[in-house]
Amino acid sequence: MKAGANATARRRTGVQTLPDVTISEDSEVRFLHLGTEWIQGSMLLDAPFDIELDYVQRMVAWLLFVDPDTVSKRRALQLGLGSAALTKFHFKKLRMDTTTIEINPQVLAVCRQWFKLPADSARLRVVLADAGEEIRNPAYTGQIDALQVDLYDHEAAAPVLDSPDFYADCRSVLTDDGCMTVNLFGRVASYERSLQSICAAFGDDAVWAFKPTREGNTIVLAQRTADRPTRMQLLARAEEIQSRWGLPAVKWMKIFKPAK
Repeated sequence: MKAGANATARRRTGVQTLPDVTISEDSEVRFLHLGTEWIQGSMLLDAPFDIELDYVQRMVAWLLFVDPDTVSKRRALQLGLGSAALTKFHFKKLRMDTTTIEINPQVLAVCRQWFKLPADSARLRVVLADAGEEIRNPAYTGQIDALQVDLYDHEAAAPVLDSPDFYADCRSVLTDDGCMTVNLFGRVASYERSLQSICAAFGDDAVWAFKPTREGNTIVLAQRTADRPTRMQLLARAEEIQSRWGLPAVKWMKIFKPAK
């Protein structure tokens, strides 16, 4: 089923009903929830443009496959705003042209009020739309260097969009050396199904994966053009990433490898 048909099916069944957005916080971290206790995003109160959650940090692993000196000249696209952690990091820290597609206007309003999301500008924009439809907008085709996909509803059981056709649409927006990272969370059967869909769209040799976090999030990376750098090359790049942007990229080398 095509991504557009996926969206149509959601509308027909009523699954598109959007949950209320709530927040909670402890002394150091503010959390975003979609009507349940599940954490859909977070922000360090003293460092609002850093990334607090391990799995969200891993969504930036596309940096391993590009020259660090080119990053600020590249374009990022997020499907799903969450607490805006990725959007803010790409815009503020990586200095990239950044677009996010979010279906729930409440999420956007809460991110602007409570999670330090800057207003739209020439280099930052949030599009209120269904990601499965908007990703097929010709304006994105072949234009995106870093695509992050984190599309879960309030039940957080499996990705809302997860078909081979959807991932083929994702692949179509990437530049030749562009990468997609996807947050996969759920049961083993759900993960394997998602991984097969990604491999069907990108090819087995283009897909990499992290080990799951303790919470059960597995980040999968897929390259538009398959490339298998050596571990030493990846380690050198990881050291540069950690030095420039403070991400724990050197530790990634112990838990990141080809998926197939």
